[in-house]
Amino acid sequence: MRTFELIQGLLLAFALVVILMPAFIRLLRWAGFAKQIRVDGPESHHEKQGTPTAGGALVLAVVGGLALLFNLVDASTFAPLAALAVVGGLGLADDWLNARTGDGIRARQKILWQVAVALFAAWQIQDTYDIRSIAVPFVGEVGIEPWAYVAFAAFAIVASSNAVNLTDGLDGLAGGTLIMAFVSYLIIAMLNTPAQPNLGVLQAILIGGLLGFLWFNVHPAQVFMGDTGSLAMGAALAVIALITGQILILPLVGIVFVVETLSDIIQIGYYRLSGGQRVFRMAPLHHHFELGGWPEEKITLRFWIVGALAGLLGVTLFLAPRLV
Repeated sequence: MRTFELIQGLLLAFALVVILMPAFIRLLRWAGFAKQIRVDGPESHHEKQGTPTAGGALVLAVVGGLALLFNLVDASTFAPLAALAVVGGLGLADDWLNARTGDGIRARQKILWQVAVALFAAWQIQDTYDIRSIAVPFVGEVGIEPWAYVAFAAFAIVASSNAVNLTDGLDGLAGGTLIMAFVSYLIIAMLNTPAQPNLGVLQAILIGGLLGFLWFNVHPAQVFMGDTGSLAMGAALAVIALITGQILILPLVGIVFVVETLSDIIQIGYYRLSGGQRVFRMAPLHHHFELGGWPEEKITLRFWIVGALAGLLGVTLFLAPRLV
């Protein structure tokens, strides 16, 4: 029965996004949600100026609607749905300001909002599950104080949200890698002890919605996810990892997001320390390959492959202790 719901949820989400997106793209154009491309970005991106953005809002709406239709709201899905809604709202405001002024919400203000949401989500997860330990690969359960767990969980949510947002720089890149990550945690949720079927079905709906979004977002993109989608999906991914108890394999499952973020940190740090020298042609890492002559589609597909393989390795780490 739950397998049927997984398939049904995925297909319904895919169909709804594919059917509704053309009208939604027209609505975004009418409302003025046009992407403003950075002048210091790759030259090839200037032709994307004016492409409708905030397309992730439709995916979030479809996911929320189907979650209610499937009666999925319980302790395991409340925090992910709340993260999608609240962080998605923050992203929508950021996309609106970017379309109007070329600049979004100030970074400091955005981080403060994210930290507030992350702390609430982390507290809700700890309070609901009374978490006193954390699963460490190859070690087992390691004790952790509630306050330390809340702080660590909040950091993970904020980091994941911004890492996915940073990765969303090529057509289809963030959407495809998010799908790989959600597939991994769907498997984990269904095989967990005890199983978390509602969380699994919610992720199936997320995967279906993202597949429908990719129909319009692969190169050349007709619509962008925007901060509405990337910030919200990144936050929800970390929340799901926390609820499954497998947060420490998230850096492996989301290796593309981690490497993209590290490349940006390394570039900025080295630039400041060296007085203007760079490690990469441009950061994040996908721009480095882009300026090296790789076509956009080639970079995206190879990052998808890396994401799929990393997801399989993450599931393997989860299953290994259970097979001994």
